[in-house]
Formats: sequence, C-alpha cells, structure tokens
Amino acid sequence: MRKIENIFLKSTFILIISGFLTKILGFVIRIIYTRIIGEVGVSLYSIATPTYSLLLTISTLAIPTAISKLIAESASKHQRSLKILTSSAAIILSINFILIIIMLFTSKFIASNLLQEERCYPILIAMALTLPFVSISSVFKGYFYGKQNMIPHATSNVIEQIVRLIIIYLVLPKLMDISIIAAVVGLILLTIISEISSIIVFLFFLPKKIHLNKQEMKPNFATTKSILDISLPTVSSRIIGNIGYFFEPIILTNLLLISGYGNNYILTEYGAYNAYALSLLTMPSFFISAISMSILPEISKFYALRNSRMIKKRIKQALIFALVIGLFFSSIIFIFRDNLLYALYHTTHGSNYIKILAPIFVLFYLEGVLTSSLQALNKAKITMNISLVGVLIKLLVLAIFSLSHIGIYSLVISEIVNIFFVVGTNIYYLKKIIK
Repeated sequence: MRKIENIFLKSTFILIISGFLTKILGFVIRIIYTRIIGEVGVSLYSIATPTYSLLLTISTLAIPTAISKLIAESASKHQRSLKILTSSAAIILSINFILIIIMLFTSKFIASNLLQEERCYPILIAMALTLPFVSISSVFKGYFYGKQNMIPHATSNVIEQIVRLIIIYLVLPKLMDISIIAAVVGLILLTIISEISSIIVFLFFLPKKIHLNKQEMKPNFATTKSILDISLPTVSSRIIGNIGYFFEPIILTNLLLISGYGNNYILTEYGAYNAYALSLLTMPSFFISAISMSILPEISKFYALRNSRMIKKRIKQALIFALVIGLFFSSIIFIFRDNLLYALYHTTHGSNYIKILAPIFVLFYLEGVLTSSLQALNKAKITMNISLVGVLIKLLVLAIFSLSHIGIYSLVISEIVNIFFVVGTNIYYLKKIIK
C-alpha cells in the first residue's frame, strides 16, 4: 500500500514540477510573441483559436486517455502495450489526414463567412498542418501516463518549450517585418518544430528491447475496438465542449454586429478576454492537469481491482488538492490582476473581466479532476451528456445577452453559468456513483 501511495504522489509531484516549468516557459513565450505581434496579431490568433481547439480534439480523439487507461489495466503485458501504441498511432494518423483535406477546402468559408475575418484564412490552414505532429506526441504521452512513468512527459514538455522559445525569439521578429499575418502563421507553424523535438525525447524513453515486426505494426482489430470504446464516449464530451467554443466567436461576432458594435471593438475585446484575462485565469491549470493525469490511471487500476476504498480516497485527495490550489491562485490573480497583466503583457486590458471571473474560477479548477474521475469509472457517457447540456446552455445565454447591449460581458455571464452547471452536475453524479 505504501508503494502504491508513493507512485501516485511521485507521479503527481513530477507532473506539477514539470507543469510549473512548462508554464513559466509558456508565459515567457507568450510575453515575447504578444509584444512582437501586437494586439492585432493577438486578436487574430485568438479568434481562430476556438477552431484550432476543435481540430485538436477531433485529431487526437481522446485516444491518449484511452491508451493511459488500457495500459494501466494491463501494466504487466508488454506485448499488449505495444499493440495499443501502434493501433492508436494508425487511428490518429488516418483522422489527421482527413482533417487536413477538409480544412484545405473549408478554411476560406470559415474565415470569411463564420468568423467574419478574411485574414484568418492562412492562419486556419497553418493550424491544420500542425495536427499530425501534436497528435503523435499525445499518443506517446498517453503511453507513458498508463505506465505511470511521468519523467518522459516532464522532460519532453520542458524541452519542447525551450525549443519553441528559441525559435520564436529568433524567427518571429523577421516574420513581423514581412507582415502581421506572416508572423501569426509563422507562430503556429513553428509548433511543428517544437513537437518534433518532443517526439524525439519520447523515442529515447521507449523500452530499448522493442523489436517491432510487420505483424506487430499492423493495427489490431480487437485492440482498436477497445481504444475506440473508451475514446469515443470520452472525446464526445470534449468535442461538444469544443464545438461550443468554436461557435462562441461566431455567435458573439454576428450578434454584436447586429446590436451595433463595430468589428474593431469585437476583435479587440475578444482578444483581451481570451488572450489576456482567460490566459491569466487558467495559469494554475498545470497543477490541475497534473492531478487529473495522475488520478486517471490510478482510479482505473483500482476500479479494475474493485477497490472502492482506494477509489474514494484518491478522488477525495485530488479534489482537496485542486480546491486549495484554486483558492490560492484565484485570490492572487484577483488581488494583483493589474500588476500581473502589465508585467506579463504590458497592458491592463482584460482586468475588468478577471475581476468578475476570478472568484468563480475556484470551481472551474475542480472540473478536470471530476471529469477524469468519472472517465476512470467508465462513466464517460455521463461527462458527455453534461458537456452537451452545458454547451447548449452557455450558447443560449451568450445569444440572449449578446443582444442585450452589454458587449463582451455577455460572454463573461455565459462562462459563469456554464461553470456552475458543469461542476455542480459532475459533483452530483460522482457522489451518486461512489455511494
């Protein structure tokens, strides 16, 4: 029991430390590129980001979560682990190829007719081209999560961010001399280089005695089915959330234009809300991600062993960690919001949104732990249904308040309603299942 406890705490600790370093490097990167590309570049990047998030979710299909769960449940079966890895890679690469083709034909329509911003067209194309590299990296992450070996993930994350920092610092100013669009497109395409560096790191950590023949490289039907049985219900909730995120700027932009707001106001304020306010509020997310990643294979393992006592203990520990971290960071961000925004982004734009959202984000930080717990208990369909209803409520609230002449505050209100509904409903179902 002591050994099990140590593995969980060690995994969480490694992910928290690496997450902290990654987040620090990420903030340095964000400071550099926001100052180089300016508010217009940040706004263009922000308005295309919801589409990118949706693409990333579809491209990975929650397969890393499925890999982690399946490998945790068959930890002693080396050959089974390899089959899971190769089958996952085959699924993901096929999906990515289809997505890139779709985006080549639809990006112009999305940019001009949905986002109402033609300059987003090359940005969306660039985002699509990064998908295979991000996806393959995520397959390796899922593999090592399942093995409860967090060192490869920690190492790859830090190296990836260092590589990204160096190339952005060296290349982005030169691209900015060409144009803002060239700089934003370059910022996105540089992700490919950093993801390749991450993949190389993962390859070094793979077992040295792996000898894959042609038969082992072929996707296995039974393994593929097991992966999809877990990943499809899991990804459904994420896709639903990302579809909502995808429609968010579309609904907001079009309805605010109808209400009489100008394009410049919408682009600037939406950029401030997403790139500055939400970026700062989600700063503690690396802590929550570390806890959520560690708890999923742990609960999956105890669920397979039918050890309800340890399941309850782990969930309770994870929620307490998340709550304490959430309270601490929300308080700091609320009190020092202007200082933090100016220090990081050289602006206080977005401070008014943080003032309203910071107290509510204490609940938001619990969401990852609650969702991971339900997924580990084979209740991914419940999280999918909660996400679906939450997204519909959020978009409805957003549409109503966007016509109420309160500007971007319609988005703030819809975010608050969504957080209360999703977290509250997750807690209700988790308590019911545990009992």
